Amino acid sequence: QDKCAMKIGTDGVLLGSWASPTAENPNNILDIGSGTGLISLMLAQRYPSTYIEAVEIDDNAFEQTVGNFENSPWGDRLFCYHASFQEFFDEVDDEKYDLIVSNPPFYNGTNKTSSEQRNKARFEDALPFEHLLFGTSKLLSNEGNASFVIPIDQEEKFLTIAKKMHLFPSQIIHVQGNKKSKPKRSLVNLSFNKIKSIVIKKLTLEEERHVYTPEYKKLVEDFYLKL
Repeated sequence: QDKCAMKIGTDGVLLGSWASPTAENPNNILDIGSGTGLISLMLAQRYPSTYIEAVEIDDNAFEQTVGNFENSPWGDRLFCYHASFQEFFDEVDDEKYDLIVSNPPFYNGTNKTSSEQRNKARFEDALPFEHLLFGTSKLLSNEGNASFVIPIDQEEKFLTIAKKMHLFPSQIIHVQGNKKSKPKRSLVNLSFNKIKSIVIKKLTLEEERHVYTPEYKKLVEDFYLKL
């Protein structure tokens, strides 16, 4: 992860562990904004016969993804495009994916740093929700799932935009650090199938500092040597 502005974190691990296609053996998966390649690699481990494509705009992160793909046991099923997602969905509109995943940039334009690379990875003006969800609606297969991790305070805005693209929530999980803290992240699964009502679930990560809950352990245990 040395070349990436945004290092591996809990958000990516949660999404890579949780995102699931409708099909038991999906034909293909798309990872939007691959960063280190973590989420693609986790999905390659989970789905041993699936072809996975990723898109990454940043030069260094693209190199990092490609290097990590090539050094993994699944390199023959992993490919990364060096492009913005906007360029990608303009050019690849005849392809459909059974699962689309993204841990998108979601900070607004305030509090930017002096690092252009870090800003691109963190701030939503590089990939606004409107562009992310429009491209997703173009590329998702009819029965496919699209899974995202976003800040909980942007969930309503995200779902409003998704509805305009005919994408509807089929599962939502609110993630909190511990039982005393407020949820900060939302795991959202979208599809073209409109469900009348869904029950929002809650996932707590820790019982106390570095003591993880059974639910979190069960979700991510296949990806850690120690937990």
